[in-house]
Amino acid sequence: MIDWRAVRRQAGGLRGRAARPGETKSAKVRPGGGAGADSEPADTGGGGAEPADAGPGGAGPGTRATKAKAAVPVRRGPGRFVRALVTLTALAGMVAFAVVLARLTLEASPASVPLTHSNLTPGRSIENYLNQPGFVDTVKQLGGNIALGVPFGILLPLLSLKARGFLRVALITAVTMLLVELVQGALVTGRAFDIDDVFLNTTGALLGYVLVGRRLGRIVRPRTRPRWWQRRAHTPSH
Repeated sequence: MIDWRAVRRQAGGLRGRAARPGETKSAKVRPGGGAGADSEPADTGGGGAEPADAGPGGAGPGTRATKAKAAVPVRRGPGRFVRALVTLTALAGMVAFAVVLARLTLEASPASVPLTHSNLTPGRSIENYLNQPGFVDTVKQLGGNIALGVPFGILLPLLSLKARGFLRVALITAVTMLLVELVQGALVTGRAFDIDDVFLNTTGALLGYVLVGRRLGRIVRPRTRPRWWQRRAHTPSH
């Protein structure tokens, strides 16, 4: 006769040995679809790492701050030695230009007394220059006054970062040349105050700034901090 009890014990032992290599346990599924109480969570292999604190949209506060900093690049200019050398060169150029300007504008000219007259009306002298018959004289008068202001637009951005910008260059040049014109009209023989000269000098300074000064200023003295509207645009909202 066949001992069925022994056959059952052998079959049970075979099933137990077959289940050992994987060491897996099947979760008992309840009728409601959920896992039973004896089910174990699967090992994710994360080493017990917890998820990062995520804010709205999946990005935490640290992530927003990092993105805000990365969005505003910081440029580095040349070294201190190069900046100091450029500043000294620009300062020497400004001194030399001041000497030339003084000789051209503050030197007395007694022979010109009958020909000079003050002009307080903007545009009057420019109109007279354009209406005179000699084209060369017109170019000398207009071009000379414009060229006289060009060094301001080139040297001011090299001297200081605060002297950059259209309004600042125009304001510094206009104030300087206005003082020169006042000294001419009040103290120098054969010279007269002319408001049109101030406008022409300021125009020359803006041309020098646009063509040369702005680019040189950005190379030698780049902005290391973003402008106020850029900082406001990249500030993370709380």
